[in-house]
Amino acid sequence: MTSTTTVPPGATLPGLTHHLADINGTRLHYVSAGTTGSPVLLVHGWPETWWAFRKLIPLLAPSHRVLALDLRGFGDSGNAADAAYGEAVAAEDLHRLVEHVGAGPVHLVCQDISGGTGFRFAATHPEDVLSFTGIETTLAGYGLEALADVNDSGSWHVGFLGAPGVPGMLLPGHEREFLADWAFPLMNGTEGAITEDDLDEFVRTYARPHAWRGTEGLYQSVFADAGATRALAESRPLAVPVLTVEGASHPFTENTFRQVSAGEVTAVHLEGVGHLVAQEAPEALAAALLEFTGRIDARA
Repeated sequence: MTSTTTVPPGATLPGLTHHLADINGTRLHYVSAGTTGSPVLLVHGWPETWWAFRKLIPLLAPSHRVLALDLRGFGDSGNAADAAYGEAVAAEDLHRLVEHVGAGPVHLVCQDISGGTGFRFAATHPEDVLSFTGIETTLAGYGLEALADVNDSGSWHVGFLGAPGVPGMLLPGHEREFLADWAFPLMNGTEGAITEDDLDEFVRTYARPHAWRGTEGLYQSVFADAGATRALAESRPLAVPVLTVEGASHPFTENTFRQVSAGEVTAVHLEGVGHLVAQEAPEALAAALLEFTGRIDARA
């Protein structure tokens, strides 16, 4: 594996270091902050990149070594047209990244569509994970498919984004209309949480060539799961402590992870917050994470 520090082409934060690492057949972009304490790995959802954690990272870095990546096909990570995409390969990316960084097992934090990737990673590589936090997320086989049911409160975009090749055919050239004018207003429940500059940063990366590969892969995994996630949960339930944090979707995340966890589950509901918790309520999320990780680290 090769790794370099890099000057970011887009937005950044003071005290943050950007890295590019050749891992598992792709190039991953990730950022790091903080030099002491147990490591925390932040994994974004959709329609996001690592920039979704811009407000959270400075709150965690004084007491933790914080890492946040762009999943393959997202942000400034590799998105080659002929590469593999989806939950399975993205979960292996997380394992290889933790191995590459060499900081030891991590407190894993996943939100939205990355919950399935994070669960697969934690279940198949338990030695890499100190704890699991799921934010506004669920899993295939446990209710995720229902989010595509437009006849029962689901949304059309779930099936659309999972249709092979369709997002990449129809969305290039319309990224700002789709993200800034539709997706973020729909999901954001806190006025002022996402600025025009933030939207510019998200649109920048989703407008790259082949920029919808990562999105298509994760959403296709939902419909191609065929019981694999449920089988994995039954054979390898999460043994580490689990935290669920929810805003608008309460109690969807809690209900899911109580079913796939063999250990303790702590549930936090942030009332009045929409779907984009890390962007809308970073202080409340940081408080929940710091209490949770601090309790686990104290035992160690």
